[in-house]
Amino acid sequence: QVQLVESGGGLVQAGGSLRLSCAASGRTSSINAMGWFRQAPGKEREIVAAINRSGGRTVYADSVKGRFTISRDNAKNTVYLQMNSLKSEDTAVYYCAAKFYSDSLWGDYDYWGQGTQVTVSS
Repeated sequence: QVQLVESGGGLVQAGGSLRLSCAASGRTSSINAMGWFRQAPGKEREIVAAINRSGGRTVYADSVKGRFTISRDNAKNTVYLQMNSLKSEDTAVYYCAAKFYSDSLWGDYDYWGQGTQVTVSS
């Protein structure tokens, strides 16, 4: 089992920045891919960014490319999402997710955090 706890969400003005963190505990040695997803009211959950265990591969949603950066610190069992130039359309609950063993950045993830709210005011 793995537990994921997100932090760093909040209220920010458009154009501002936030840094989300996701700390993993439990069987962290089995975690490979990790990702950030978001779900806005009335919309389906969508992938924002994902990263493999070494950090050598990343993927981003087109809507956040050039503004968001995903990174991870395996020594701290933590994955980060640096969000810059935030827009009102980035407002959503952001979820951290992890995969056991698989390094595929797409598809189903095995474990999910509870989510952290990000609200961008225009």
